[in-house]
Amino acid sequence: MTQTPIIANVYRSHPHGPVSGKIALDYDGRFLRRKTLTTDDGLSLLVDLAKTTSLDHGGVLVLEDGRQVEIIAAPENLLHVTGDNLPRLAWHIGNRHTPCQIEPDRLLIQRDHVIHDMLVQIGATVHEVVEPFTPEGGAYGHGRTHGHSH
Repeated sequence: MTQTPIIANVYRSHPHGPVSGKIALDYDGRFLRRKTLTTDDGLSLLVDLAKTTSLDHGGVLVLEDGRQVEIIAAPENLLHVTGDNLPRLAWHIGNRHTPCQIEPDRLLIQRDHVIHDMLVQIGATVHEVVEPFTPEGGAYGHGRTHGHSH
């Protein structure tokens, strides 16, 4: 017998009380409005948000019965970028509107052979890794960036 999904139609950037489950999603999977998902313990959810939302690692979906399901950034295929001039490398990545996780001693981006080759050509050291990906949000404090229509 198929389980009827429980509806989750509220998203919060952090839990308000204990969480009752977790769901691991990659970066692309954390950008949604309406989708059926399954928690790590097998609970079926119908996420039905009012608008397309970028779910953050550590945020929660609130179920219709009040329980909260925590969002976890799942490991995914990334490029680990280092170099002598990290701000310059970050600028080139940003100039291509590529999501980027910025840390003091490295940058993480999704695997892309064109960006990989460009970074190596301008002096970066690039390695493939599998890790959770939590890139910077938009320039105005939240969300994702898309194109030049800020």
